[in-house]
Amino acid sequence: MRLSVRDIRIVPLDKKKHDRTSFCSGSDPLDHYFKNQASQDAKRRLNSCFLAVDIAEENVFGYYTISSAQILFDDLPENISKKLPRYPIPAARIGRLAVDHRHQRKEIGSIMLADALKLALDSEIASYAVTVDAKDKTAASFYIHHGFIPFQSNPLLLFLPIGTIKML
Repeated sequence: MRLSVRDIRIVPLDKKKHDRTSFCSGSDPLDHYFKNQASQDAKRRLNSCFLAVDIAEENVFGYYTISSAQILFDDLPENISKKLPRYPIPAARIGRLAVDHRHQRKEIGSIMLADALKLALDSEIASYAVTVDAKDKTAASFYIHHGFIPFQSNPLLLFLPIGTIKML
């Protein structure tokens, strides 16, 4: 079954409404977090968790978390850092992004990423960029495909400037 953007809604996690028990992305750490920790972290305001669900909100296709963060000045490429102040730069951080194995390769990850980028762009809280912590090279390739730039210090840490997001 091919899903379209019209078939998917992005909604905040509601532990009473959304069944997470059958979610399986194929990544044990991402699955464990979603089933056991996501609602607690959201309640404590450590991050916000959003779900890609069907129109009736019965099926959870995927989730992502987003929070505030900072980028160390020295981690940025020189062509970018030379235009910025020499102190930590405010950012939004996508901490986790996972799609249930039954719905992978249907562009749900890209839909959730676009939603997270729009959320960061529309926020009244200033952010220079959106950062991600890719779990492996495959995840890093996904983000690079969407325009993210690896940090100098670690190719699995990536960022996308808000200015670039505005142009998308």
